Amino acid sequence: MPTVRDQAVCVRHWDWSETSQTVSLFTREHGLIRGIAKGARRENAAFSGGLELLTRGEIVAIVRPSGSLATLTAWDLQETYPVLRLSLATFNAGMYLADLVSHAITDEDPHPALFDALISSLRTIGDSPSEAILRFQWATLVETGYKPALSREVAGHAGAVYGFSPRAGGLVSTTHDEGDNTHSAPLWRVRSPTVELLRRLEAALPIGDDAASIDRANRLLAAYLREILGRELPTLRWVFGKRSLTNAPPPPSVGNAGL
Repeated sequence: MPTVRDQAVCVRHWDWSETSQTVSLFTREHGLIRGIAKGARRENAAFSGGLELLTRGEIVAIVRPSGSLATLTAWDLQETYPVLRLSLATFNAGMYLADLVSHAITDEDPHPALFDALISSLRTIGDSPSEAILRFQWATLVETGYKPALSREVAGHAGAVYGFSPRAGGLVSTTHDEGDNTHSAPLWRVRSPTVELLRRLEAALPIGDDAASIDRANRLLAAYLREILGRELPTLRWVFGKRSLTNAPPPPSVGNAGL
């Protein structure tokens, strides 16, 4: 049975017994690994006092080819991200990132770039939870092959509204023939500033600090991810509240412009 050593972030954990834990770890080179840390809570165990949610460390694990739980033999704690525990906003944001990792990728499917994006978001989440979420949602879509297509142009003035089709995977024409079934799924109305912000994100350019546009872009990506995953993540409403992701009330000066 192969032994692996890798960088990891704990994205889930459960008590297995008084001294042991069952954990789900997002590793950089081996993807999600689910395993048992026997004796993790015992004094002088090789687990840095146990594994805590959203902490980074180096693991040593015996991975069984059969797909059963791996056996963790060591955990060297290296980074704790204490800012996650300083406010409800950062805590909820961190829980959403962990939830997204757990549902968006499959076990033992490596995504080094997504791992790096998670570390970056956890390190900057105290500065702006909304921007950290936005960047990680975007990275998740890119790494899983669902990056939204943003190339379509809309003729008209600066306040033009785009159409976004989750089925088509990006921007589409807001009008189509009745016989065209491409857009039989919901077509979301998206404001021009939201699209421009996402285009800057795609091009690795500064996205600015317009909180309203970042919120709308976050809601769009969260709704798109929900469609892709086919379910609503348990932590989604912790971050975005109970109002609809795609029908948030617009400012009075804008009218029913959508996201």
